[in-house]
Amino acid sequence: MKLRVLVGMVLCSMSFAVPFTVAQVSANADGAEGWSETERHYGKGSESVEVGPRPFWLVDDMDEGPLKQRLQACRTKNMKRADFSIGHRGAPLQFPEHTRESYIAAARMGAGILECDVAFTKDRQLVCRHAQNDLHTTTDIVTVPELNAKCTQPFVPADPAAGKEAQAECRTSDITLAEFKSLKGKMDAYDPMATTPEEYVGGTADWRTDLYASRGTLMSHKESIELFKTLGVKFTPELKTPVVEMPFEGEYSQQDYARQLIAEYREAGVNPNDVWPQSFNLDDVLFWVNETPRYGRQAVFLDEAAHTEDNSSLAYMEGLKKQGVNILAPAIWKMLALNGHQEIVPSDYAKNANTAGLDMIAWSLERSGPLAEGGGWYYQSVTDAINNDGDMFTVLDVLARDVGVIGVFSDWPATTTFYANCMGLAGNGHRH
Repeated sequence: MKLRVLVGMVLCSMSFAVPFTVAQVSANADGAEGWSETERHYGKGSESVEVGPRPFWLVDDMDEGPLKQRLQACRTKNMKRADFSIGHRGAPLQFPEHTRESYIAAARMGAGILECDVAFTKDRQLVCRHAQNDLHTTTDIVTVPELNAKCTQPFVPADPAAGKEAQAECRTSDITLAEFKSLKGKMDAYDPMATTPEEYVGGTADWRTDLYASRGTLMSHKESIELFKTLGVKFTPELKTPVVEMPFEGEYSQQDYARQLIAEYREAGVNPNDVWPQSFNLDDVLFWVNETPRYGRQAVFLDEAAHTEDNSSLAYMEGLKKQGVNILAPAIWKMLALNGHQEIVPSDYAKNANTAGLDMIAWSLERSGPLAEGGGWYYQSVTDAINNDGDMFTVLDVLARDVGVIGVFSDWPATTTFYANCMGLAGNGHRH
């Protein structure tokens, strides 16, 4: 059932939420040991959520108007977790992405659904990484000589005199699960002019932080499932497109890979209603729809393609629906446009998807840096209407109220959680 925001909603009230601290993780890799009191407090059945100061800072930065007034009046004491609020790779605005610490931070900020991007290792185990070939920018692998040597492209220092940048490419399929688990997650960044491995793993953008990068516990997909169950949140794994030739090593096919992802939820006893498997590859989505229909019913087709007459048309959207696709997840910019008054409105793409009966999920809020210069790639269709960080709430409001998205990925879920609570979207109801 499509989630809609009611116009004229009664404003939220109460007091500011208190700042949060990072949960101390005491469970080992297979969850055999006990969890800390803090983690139990934020586990199943708990509605305790702490959004910290950032949402209020963004509200203060908004242009004057009714939306700002509504959000300023919304000072909730007991915020609830919201399925509308989806932790994109956890909370990677400040925590190393796809790490235990990042996931726990996102859950504490009220994300009702967390994302594990899924790649596979050399021994064909599934792990949480945004790409199969990003270990050199998201972990410390190049500083570990024996594992750097196994990389597709081991670290090569830059030659500043010649203007030649450093090189490295390390893939999950280069190493085993045990070797993967020995690495430490870090903020996704690198220094292109590094002359040493230690310099190469730097380069964090100045609008992010390394403050919470002292711990970055990498996770297998199975471990993420157990952690999310403990935290009481739901699941949206993304099957990442392999960079290696498939079938891998001649026998591990794309279908085996897609099937393995679903199998790990079955083995863990996870209700299909709590899982939204994603892929940019329509064939993956249709595979789930047809082979694993209970999980395929909520399979999400991710879309970042440039608009064309064909892929934005009502006929295209109706074609997806007829094939069994129920949920479309476009990049934020694809669902938005500007009208003649330079106001942000739904795009024709979004209107056609709605007419065809497709639910939509947006990605990814707070992935960009400061928005003073238009917001970059994620806001490209509405750049002329973006000039301050508070415009994130303006975009979010159009997506929720006018486009009618059923969820929003965010790199800092406190923002989407705050909005969801203020607009009556909090809670753990089904999204489709």
